[in-house]
Amino acid sequence: MGAAVVTPSAQGLPFPQQANPQNKPPEQTGKDNKDQPQEAPLALPKGKKLFLKDGSFQLVREYERKGERVRYYTVERSSWEEIPADSVDWEATRKAEAAEARRRKEALEKVHAMQAVERVADLEDVDASIEVAPGVFLPGGEGMFVVEGRTVSPLTQAAADAKLDKGRLLEQVLVPIPVVPTRFKVRIAGKHAALRLTTAQPEFYMRTAEGREPEMELIRAEVKGDKRQIESVSRQITGQQTEKRKAISIQQWRVAKGLYRFTLSQPLEPGEYALAEILPDGMNLYVWDFGVDVSGARPSSPQSRPGSAKQKQ
Repeated sequence: MGAAVVTPSAQGLPFPQQANPQNKPPEQTGKDNKDQPQEAPLALPKGKKLFLKDGSFQLVREYERKGERVRYYTVERSSWEEIPADSVDWEATRKAEAAEARRRKEALEKVHAMQAVERVADLEDVDASIEVAPGVFLPGGEGMFVVEGRTVSPLTQAAADAKLDKGRLLEQVLVPIPVVPTRFKVRIAGKHAALRLTTAQPEFYMRTAEGREPEMELIRAEVKGDKRQIESVSRQITGQQTEKRKAISIQQWRVAKGLYRFTLSQPLEPGEYALAEILPDGMNLYVWDFGVDVSGARPSSPQSRPGSAKQKQ
C-alpha cells in the first residue's frame, strides 16, 4: 500500500495563496523613487523605410524587386517577407532614401572637419615634444630656455629698475624752467648674471602663456659699478620719449602655437646680456639675463626648422 499523502487541508490548514500581481503594493513614486535605477530606453532598430501606398512603411534592412513582387528583410521581425510591388509607394521611398543619403553625407563632412581641427590642435599643442637636438627635448611649461649643444637650461628672470640720472636731476634743479629732458637708466643689480654660457652661438626657446606672440630683443649690457645697464630713456618736455639699447640682431622662428625659437645673426662676444620683451609702452623690466665667457666664433647658419622667421635688430 502506498504512502498516504497528507495535504494541508487534511490537517486543518489553509492552502498557501499564490501571488497575485494585482495584490502587489503600489510602487513608490516621487523622491522616494529618485534613486532607483531607471531603465534605458530601447534603441530604435536601424534600417531604411519602405513606404506603402496606404501611408505606412516597413522598416527594412534591404529590399529587392522581382517582377510583381518585392522581397525585403524586415528589421522588426528579423525575417524575409514579400508583398506586391504595386503596394509600394516608390516615389516616397526614393525621397526618403535621398534625404537619408544627404544626412549621412553632412554628418560625415562634420566628422572630417572635426578630425582636421583635432589634427591641427595636435600639431600646435606640442608642449614637451620639440626636439632641440638629437635625442634632446624641450622641457614642458612656460618660460625661456637656452640650448647649448645637447644641454637645455631654463633662464630665470631678473628685475631691472629705472633710476633717474643724477646729473640731469641737478641740471633740472639749476635751470629755473623745465627745458632739460629727463633721463632714466634701466639697470640690473650685480656685475654678472648667475647663468654663464660657454658658447658664442646659443639658441633660445620661449613658451608663452595663452599662445601669444612675443616681441623679443637681445641686449648687450654695460657693467657700471655693481650694476649692469641695459637701457637709457630720455623723455623730452614735449612728452616724446627716446630709448637707447645695444641690441643684438636675432631671428625669431614660430615653431608651434605659443612656442618660439630665437637664433643669433652673429656670435656673442664675452660679456653680459639680457633678453627683454618689448611691450607697447616700452621694455618689460623683468628680463632674462645671462653672461658669455668665451670668445666669439664664426657665425653658423641656423638649422632648418619648421616655421617662419622674423629678423630682430
